[in-house]
Amino acid sequence: MPFPDEISDVTVVDYQDTWPRDFERIAERLRSGLGGLAVAVDHVGSTSVPGLAAKDCVDVQVRMGSLDEARDVPLLAALGFRRRPEPWNRSEISFGHPAPKLVFAPPVGARRCNVHLREHRRSNSTYALLFRDYLRANREARDAWGAFKRRLSHSAPTLEEYGQIKAPATDALMAGAQLWAIQTDWTPR
Repeated sequence: MPFPDEISDVTVVDYQDTWPRDFERIAERLRSGLGGLAVAVDHVGSTSVPGLAAKDCVDVQVRMGSLDEARDVPLLAALGFRRRPEPWNRSEISFGHPAPKLVFAPPVGARRCNVHLREHRRSNSTYALLFRDYLRANREARDAWGAFKRRLSHSAPTLEEYGQIKAPATDALMAGAQLWAIQTDWTPR
């Protein structure tokens, strides 16, 4: 759930050319704040796919060797990032496998983003990279996903409703992504 300063209607907009630069600014801040603890900082989610309509919220994945809350939370808090407290922001199931995660909101007044800390090479970090790469490579899937999200934003105005409906649709999209990964011998970068 969003923090009070983040509450707004769900709006899906056309792809913005500024999203990659916005990601780079956030990523640089995270890299410098986390030092060598981050294995990689990835632009993931819909804003990472050129041409894809999305909510104007940049998703950043920080891949870590392990998630050690005692170490990671204070470092991000020192940068102003706020840990999302909901149970679904502590673990997720990707490709049928549960995996830990931590999700952080931006500092108050900063550019809207979600920072997802995941363990490197776990199912959930691979899932995020496959989602991005599949939609970058497949224009038809990208356009259909964007059209679906636009329709959904008009019928599910709250973020909670939007997310509950989008989750099973994402799993269906990812079935196609898994087939594409096999056909193209895709591996995460």
